[in-house]
Amino acid sequence: MPSQQSRESAGHSPLVELRGVEKTYATPAGVHPALRGIDVAIAPRQMVSVVGKSGSGKSTLLHLIGGIDRPSRGEVVVAGARLGTLSEDALARWRGRTVGFVFQFFQLLPTLTALENVMLPMELCGVLAPKERRARALELLAVVGIADQAGKLPATLSGGQQQRAAIARALANDPPLVVADEPTGNLDSVTARAVLEIFRQLTDRGTTVVIATHEHDIGNLVDRSIELADGRVLGATPAATQ
Repeated sequence: MPSQQSRESAGHSPLVELRGVEKTYATPAGVHPALRGIDVAIAPRQMVSVVGKSGSGKSTLLHLIGGIDRPSRGEVVVAGARLGTLSEDALARWRGRTVGFVFQFFQLLPTLTALENVMLPMELCGVLAPKERRARALELLAVVGIADQAGKLPATLSGGQQQRAAIARALANDPPLVVADEPTGNLDSVTARAVLEIFRQLTDRGTTVVIATHEHDIGNLVDRSIELADGRVLGATPAATQ
C-alpha cells in the first residue's frame, strides 16, 4: 500500500509538469497525433501508473518525461529543468543524472555481468570514484534482491532477475525519477508483482516512479493513475496539487 509519506507528497511542488503538450509524428499516411493537449503534474515521491491500450500514447508520454524525445508543442519541466531549453548535449547530461530508465525487454548489455551493467551508468556520467562504483553497484543489486547474481551474464539470469538488474542499473546514479515502460510486460504474473513491489519500495525510499502499463489491477500499489486514450488524458486520480 502507498505510504503516508507518499500520500502527503501530493501537496508538494510537482517534480514533473507537462503543460499543453502535444506530440505529432509524420507518417506515410499523414501527420499522426500521439499526444493531444496533455496537462499533467506528478509530485515527488509518488508511484504513478500511466495506463491505456496500445497506441494510447503511454510510451510517448514517458519518452517526453525522460527527455528521450521532445514535444511538438507545449512545455515539459522535470526536476526544475525546462527540457525544451536544453541543447542535445545538455539534455543527455541531464538524463544521465536525473532519470533512470527501465524497459520491457531489459536492454542489459549481454557481454557485461549484472554488476558491470549496473556500474556502466556511473562510468558514463563520471559518478563516484572508480573504486567506489563496485560497492555502490553491489548495494543496489542487494536492494533488488540479486546480489548473489552479480557475477553472472544476463543470458544466465531469469527474466525476473534481468529486470531486477535493470532496475538496479536505473538507480545507479541516484536519480530522483525512474520511468518504466511496460516493465512487467515480459514477465509472468508472480514475477511481475514482485517487480512492482520493488518499485513501490523505491518510492517509499524517496524516488518518484512513473510506470506505463497495460495492467489496471495495481491500484493498491500506486499513489495515482493517469489513464490515456487516443493521446488524451481520460482520467487521473487523485490529482496532484499544482
